[in-house]
Amino acid sequence: MSTKEKPLIAIVGATSKQGRSVAATLLRSERFRVRALTRKKDSTEALSLEKLGAEIVTVPLEPGSQKDLIAAFKGADGAFLMTPPIAPPQTTEAPLGREMADATVEAGVGHIVFSTLENVDKISAGTKYAPHFTDKACVADYIRGLPISHSFIMPAFFYTNLLEYYVPRLEGDTLLLPVYLPEDFRAPFVDPLTATGPVVLEIFSNPGRYNGKTLPIVGDIISPREMIETFQRVTGLKAEYRNAFTRNGLLQYFPEFAANELLVRELLGMVEYAVEYGYFGKEHDLEWSRRLNPDTLNWEQYLRTTGWRGHRRSFGL
Repeated sequence: MSTKEKPLIAIVGATSKQGRSVAATLLRSERFRVRALTRKKDSTEALSLEKLGAEIVTVPLEPGSQKDLIAAFKGADGAFLMTPPIAPPQTTEAPLGREMADATVEAGVGHIVFSTLENVDKISAGTKYAPHFTDKACVADYIRGLPISHSFIMPAFFYTNLLEYYVPRLEGDTLLLPVYLPEDFRAPFVDPLTATGPVVLEIFSNPGRYNGKTLPIVGDIISPREMIETFQRVTGLKAEYRNAFTRNGLLQYFPEFAANELLVRELLGMVEYAVEYGYFGKEHDLEWSRRLNPDTLNWEQYLRTTGWRGHRRSFGL
C-alpha cells in the first residue's frame, strides 16, 4: 500500500498525552497517515510528531473555530477528538466538543473516536461537581445523535497526575505523597502516554466492530497504600501517604489551589464521585484494554519504565 492509499486520521490535541500516544502509535503501525491538529506548530511535541511523519496543522482549539476544524478534517477517513483541559469557571469544553463533532460530519469523516468520561452530574443527581467529566459525557451524548460512525474511549485516572500536579515533597529522608484518594480505596489508573494509542489503533483498524461502543482504558486497579508500598519497593526510598482527598488535606499540601474555589470544588467533587459511585459505570469491561494490549503498564511497570523517584515531571502541552 502506498503512503497516499493509507487511511488518513486527523488527531485533535495531537500534542497532549493522549493525542501524542495516538499519533505515534498510528504512525509506527505504518497502516495510517496522521494529520496532527495543534495550537502550536513549533512546539517540541509537534516537531517530534512531524519527524515521525505526521502532517502538522495549526488549529485554535476554542469555540468559534468551526471553519478551521472543517478544513482540517477534510479528506480524513477518521478523527480522534478530545477537548483540552479547561479549568472552571470557564465553561467552553462542551460547546467546543460539539463544534468538533459537527465539523467532522460537515467534512465527511468516516469514523470518529472521542475521549470521554462519565456524567457525574447525572449519576450523582447533581450532588458532585466535576464539569470536566460531565461536559465530556454531554459531548458523547451529542455525538450519539449525529449521522456519523463513532466510538468512545474512557481513560482511568492518570498515573501522571501524581508526577505533574500532586507532586510529592521531601521531609527529611522521607517522601510525602499527597494522594487525592483515601489510603485504602482501590481505583483504576493508567498511563495515557503508552495505553491510549494501542486502543485507538484497534478501533480505527476495525471501526465497524466498535461502532457505538464505549471502551475503558485501565492499567491497574490499586489503592494509594499499595501504590506507595510499590514505590518504596521499586525505588528503595522511604515514602508515606498523605491525605489530599479532603478539602483540608488538599489545601494543606497545595495551598495554591485555594485561589480558584471552583477548581477546588471540582477536584474534590471528582474524587468524591469516584469513591461513592465508582470511577467507571458497572456496565464497562475493565479488563478489555489489558486483554487487547498485555503490555499496558501496571503501576510497578510504570515506575520501572519511567524511573520516577518522586520528582516533578512535565508532559508538555
